[in-house]
Amino acid sequence: MSLLRRLLGRTPEPGMPAAPDPAKTGAEDLDAEERTYELELLRDEQARLTDLAQRQLRYAQYAWQPPAQGGDRRAEDRDARG
Repeated sequence: MSLLRRLLGRTPEPGMPAAPDPAKTGAEDLDAEERTYELELLRDEQARLTDLAQRQLRYAQYAWQPPAQGGDRRAEDRDARG
């Protein structure tokens, strides 16, 4: 919901950092403000998550999944002979 508010130009929720206004700043200032804004968002996200949740997100790409059982062929597939 806050994303829609920011996109539509309405005021952000209290406690959320304000998005930089591109019309008021130059390109260099905009890059610096955007980096600062993203850093604040990452810090808020880190403060919101517990250590366990952060570890789970960090190692999610290494999670083991069991191999698919039964192969690609299914019961309703036609037999190769006929």
